[in-house]
Amino acid sequence: MNINLLAPQQQQSYEGVAQYGVSQPICTKLPTERDIQLTKELDECLRSFNIFEDEEELQQRLNVLRRINSLVKAWVRKVSIQKKIPDEYLDKVGGKLYTFGSYRLGVHTRGADIDSLCVAPRHIDRADFFTSFYEMLKQ
Repeated sequence: MNINLLAPQQQQSYEGVAQYGVSQPICTKLPTERDIQLTKELDECLRSFNIFEDEEELQQRLNVLRRINSLVKAWVRKVSIQKKIPDEYLDKVGGKLYTFGSYRLGVHTRGADIDSLCVAPRHIDRADFFTSFYEMLKQ
């Protein structure tokens, strides 16, 4: 699995400020000293409540995402074979798991869910997802 899909990727620069996602930032001003101090205080407060996951929990999330991404690829290949996609295209049909939401932004809390999107080729439809992929996940 491409690990870069699991963390925000810097896409382009807007007036010298890193941009994430597809929309322009609301503000491009750099933080003031007060902003930096308040951020440190908030971070300390959240850490005191044990909000953030530790390295072991982070690695478990990454392992689960890798496994699900592998399942997505295997499922796409299996359904493609069932739908008689020519052999020469089977290694190129794709299928990928993308994350979004708080996990993708790196602002999730301990035990939070991981919003994810399964992208598959056009010849695979929702019915395939809710039947055969569901069965693979159950196993």
